[in-house]
Amino acid sequence: MEKLAAWSVHAYTAVGSVLALLMVHYAYRSDEQTVLWLFLVAMFVDGTDGFMARHFRVKQVVPQLDGALLDNIVDYLTYAFAPMVLLWANGYLPDGAWGGVVASLPLVASCYQFCRSDAKTDDHFFLGFPSYWNVVAFYVVVAAMSVTTTTVLLLVFTVLVFVPVKYLYPSRTEDLWYLNMTFSAAWLAVFGVIVAQLPDPSTALILVSLAYPVYYVVVSLWLTAKTAHRSRRLSSSDRPADPAATR
Repeated sequence: MEKLAAWSVHAYTAVGSVLALLMVHYAYRSDEQTVLWLFLVAMFVDGTDGFMARHFRVKQVVPQLDGALLDNIVDYLTYAFAPMVLLWANGYLPDGAWGGVVASLPLVASCYQFCRSDAKTDDHFFLGFPSYWNVVAFYVVVAAMSVTTTTVLLLVFTVLVFVPVKYLYPSRTEDLWYLNMTFSAAWLAVFGVIVAQLPDPSTALILVSLAYPVYYVVVSLWLTAKTAHRSRRLSSSDRPADPAATR
């Protein structure tokens, strides 16, 4: 029974690959609303499979399958690859080859990030912008952003992948865990309401939904500074005392 439960969790995670396939399919059919619904389902799966894996001790029960690798593969497809297909296939990026170049930069940056051994830190943060390209694409679509604005956003966030800021891992970062999870759940609910309102979503609701990304960035910067200060303090306390100071 334990093995069945563990394998079921892996199967649940693997469903994300099918969701990614559907995202690409509907992106090329210009069915943006369906793609955004699939984004929401993928985020729900990604936000819950970790809890299930820890509850059913998947790593211990099925050690021959690397759940972290499976999760990375699925996340790359749903959080990076499919969102770039959505934007490029539906006219949000420059025409011609330049559109392909702009779409490729986040993908290459995310390849780097998903292969980093320290992409998820020991204290449960993401290091560098955590490839939330699906969130970026969501706001591009619902706010009907221009090609120029979209291009600038993608370039900025691509650079931020390489900047060593610690970002919240909402389901695992211990600091403010309950608040982080509450905001995350509320944002997903608002995401669904906005998608349901397409093609004419409420501008006010879109602006309200931005409160969570702003909170996420501000708290991430604060915790980055806090942990850096803590590390410096610990390193200084471990440093041998200066013999001259004791004379």
